[in-house]
Amino acid sequence: MTLLDTRPGIAAAYRRLSELTGVHVDADLVVSRLGPPLREEISRWFPAERVEEAVRTYRALYPEYAVTTARPLPGALDAVAAVRDHGLRVVVVTSKLGRLARLHLEHVGLEVDELAGDLFAEGKATALTEHGVRLYVGDHVGDMVAARTAGIPGIGVTTGPCDADELRTAGAELVLADLTGFPQALGRLMPLAL
Repeated sequence: MTLLDTRPGIAAAYRRLSELTGVHVDADLVVSRLGPPLREEISRWFPAERVEEAVRTYRALYPEYAVTTARPLPGALDAVAAVRDHGLRVVVVTSKLGRLARLHLEHVGLEVDELAGDLFAEGKATALTEHGVRLYVGDHVGDMVAARTAGIPGIGVTTGPCDADELRTAGAELVLADLTGFPQALGRLMPLAL
């Protein structure tokens, strides 16, 4: 929920998963806490012996149910343009499986230089370091942990499941309500990124 609002499609995919498996998943609750890895969420609803099957089924449903309803969040497209205007690369690091994240990006026409998926918290730090990321923007405390672990400034946005206090406590250098304020903030934060 940093660049795109994927909640409606994710909820639809979970509802279909419930229909196919007979296991009730509260899709509204799930989308209220997006961020952690899929297996972690699936484990809350399915017994251990059914988790991997449920993950495979959900991922198979995802392209049909979750992709086309995604929309850029306020300021997302301008934020990406601002990164490019500063001569920086756009790198998306997500807990979503990379091929599924790419479907979203292609659907909304958002071009990125690098995409690293299936990572969370400290795991994201590896990709941030590998791709030479200088600032990391995210909506979850796990994203701030990733930035801190990679030794770069983290910028929190409250468009996801975590509020401003949670993001600051996790190490956010700056917290924005959404990405509409990002281009101006990027100009101020550039010295920290060098």
